[in-house]
Amino acid sequence: MSDNPSEVIAQTFEQSRILKVMTLHLQASLFGGAEEAGLGGLDHLQRRTLADGAWIDVLPGWLSGADTLFEQLANDVPWHAEERRMYDRVVAVPRLLAFYKEDDPLPHPVLTDARSMLSEHYRAELGEPFRTAGLCLYRDGGDSVAWHGDRIGRGDKEDTMVAILSVGEPRVLALRPRAGGGPTIRQALGHGDLIVMGGSCQRTWDHSIPKTAKPVGPRISVQFRPSGVG
Repeated sequence: MSDNPSEVIAQTFEQSRILKVMTLHLQASLFGGAEEAGLGGLDHLQRRTLADGAWIDVLPGWLSGADTLFEQLANDVPWHAEERRMYDRVVAVPRLLAFYKEDDPLPHPVLTDARSMLSEHYRAELGEPFRTAGLCLYRDGGDSVAWHGDRIGRGDKEDTMVAILSVGEPRVLALRPRAGGGPTIRQALGHGDLIVMGGSCQRTWDHSIPKTAKPVGPRISVQFRPSGVG
């Protein structure tokens, strides 16, 4: 722990927020009952064509028993907090994270099934399977992710796909053209919703989870990516 008093206070606050998830996840399960998590089909994905060769596919409620899965992931995933240097200070990343590499077993069988189904559905279009899984836990409206595209690795130069499965309370995923000049798209995602960002979306569009002052419960997003896209 840092010797700087202000950093010690910030770290202590962040540790208390990590512990807070142990109570937050119990509240989310009240809306979904004890239904076991299960996947529907992908036949009803709805595609929206965006500018510059980008598109998104959306399927509300792809996963049933989403709140049960949320509770299991909140308990079982080894969540960790990260810090990043911004200018002259170190700040906490405003969400908890977990990452599963290609050969890592995923934390729940339904996520393994989801990755396999997505790989099969998009095989002809993507040309390769989804391999990694990144998880983000947004504990409340103060957790967020800034505007960005998944342009680390091949996503900076190649068309690719990122599929996101959301469980827990809905949060807005916002998208806007990277070059500006176009409208911002706002898609609420939670309770088993699926969104797939494809084509040039990571190169030509940015996306974010904005902070909100509204009282919102916790949400977990699971991001499936091909190898070399981050």
